Amino acid sequence: MNGMFPKPDAGNDFLAAHVADLLRSYHALTGKHLIASAEDAAKRAYDASFVLLSHDGADDPLLTYGNLAAQKLFSMDWGKLVGMSSRKTAEAPERAEREELLRRVAENGFIDDYSGVRIAADGRRFMIRNATVWNVCDTQGERIGQAATFSEWQPLEN
Repeated sequence: MNGMFPKPDAGNDFLAAHVADLLRSYHALTGKHLIASAEDAAKRAYDASFVLLSHDGADDPLLTYGNLAAQKLFSMDWGKLVGMSSRKTAEAPERAEREELLRRVAENGFIDDYSGVRIAADGRRFMIRNATVWNVCDTQGERIGQAATFSEWQPLEN
């Protein structure tokens, strides 16, 4: 288990405070709710069929959250996915495009039309479509990172 980022479970309320930051920021920027009800929102986000990821605000951001759908898609358990550099979710040729995406989000607060190629730990490549990427703020309004969600992806030939 990654000690810096504990795996969500009933003992830590599925990282409810962090998930609340993700959901609150998403709603504030998009006007939409990612999880329909606040009841058990953190557990429902972790178990959701859509991918939900977040990273911190460092110059080389580290992943701080990845729900079960993200872990499965990227072929990594929590301990491998969370804490790694988020740039490693894209192949080297795709990283410049990814940096431009993150710059656009930083300037505009969110985008809801991102598509791009990503790579799983087992080498599988896949295209994500219509991803929403947004700035995440804490309860004091300080930017603490960015998050992404998507439910459309398609395998690519390697």
